[in-house]
Amino acid sequence: MQEIRIEKAKTLKQKPDFSKLGFGKYFTDHMFMMDYSDDKGWYDARIVPFGYIPIHPASTVLHYGAEIFEGMKAYKTADGYQMFRPWENVKRMNDSAERLCLPTLDIDFTIKALETLITMEYEWIPDLPGTSLYIRPFMFGNDESLGVHAVHNATFVIILSPVGSYYAEGLNPVKITIENEDVRAVRGGTGYAKCGGNYAASLRAGKKAADKGFSQVLWLDGVERKYIEEVGAMNVMFKINGEIATPKLTGSVLPGITRKSCIEILREWGYTVNERLISVDELLGAAENGTLEEAWGTGTAAVVSPIGHLVYEDIDHVVSENKIGDLTQRLYDELTGIQWGLRPDTRGWCYKVKV
Repeated sequence: MQEIRIEKAKTLKQKPDFSKLGFGKYFTDHMFMMDYSDDKGWYDARIVPFGYIPIHPASTVLHYGAEIFEGMKAYKTADGYQMFRPWENVKRMNDSAERLCLPTLDIDFTIKALETLITMEYEWIPDLPGTSLYIRPFMFGNDESLGVHAVHNATFVIILSPVGSYYAEGLNPVKITIENEDVRAVRGGTGYAKCGGNYAASLRAGKKAADKGFSQVLWLDGVERKYIEEVGAMNVMFKINGEIATPKLTGSVLPGITRKSCIEILREWGYTVNERLISVDELLGAAENGTLEEAWGTGTAAVVSPIGHLVYEDIDHVVSENKIGDLTQRLYDELTGIQWGLRPDTRGWCYKVKV
């Protein structure tokens, strides 16, 4: 396992007001970087002052989108600091890398890099309710030639950002529109990978939705335009007549870490959880006849986000009286309780950071 070279910033930034963070607006003093080439493998692991990254104008990422990323968090607890299931994120990043012909990462070394960087920046981890240190690992191809081919040179970076709530609404229910024109991804494509192209493809519909006052877009599948897939940057779950239903992982849906955690918790609690195809007709029918009891999104950024309105073709379907449902609240309390160290980690999900 290679050593990590450390270059400390000469001048440290003033910390922001942790009660007014927003999401992704502030960045810590340092970042982790590491380079890759076919002949050397991964080399020159280093922590350096946060700053701009020089890049060749012909770099692969600029022309062909050879880029992947992850979203993780670190939390301040009563007895220290911890990350939530970080190895799951590194495993998923390797799956994304394989899909985009980028080099994979050693899981143990990547955890070491995360811990080393967070240890240096622990004073940036906010301690107010609902806050955390958002971790953004990303990788991009940087071959300095114009030509479409598998990546031969790459850079891996980790940056950190103290954050508050992802949505301005906080834990209040959000209003979602079901998109029936644009599609985010298709089976056989890159939908299951966490890469920038998937998110770029979502921006037009997202902008149209935001202009109409919606918080997110609920995507349908790209072939039949019939089955529910994801909601914005999150996975989605529904409680329909007592059953918990969530779209199955068909290759066009991101395998979310929070999604996985919710499924495991719900099954422990005795709920029937089915990963299956959910048609928009079934969902709206359940909303109309009252069997759609709750709906929520799941993801690292927002953790759990209740859905209060589902709008399709200008018809508004109110979910759970536009209030957070009992099960949604219970899930949020359980997950955030584990993450912030307020509840016991009986499942071994948390990684203690040694500061």
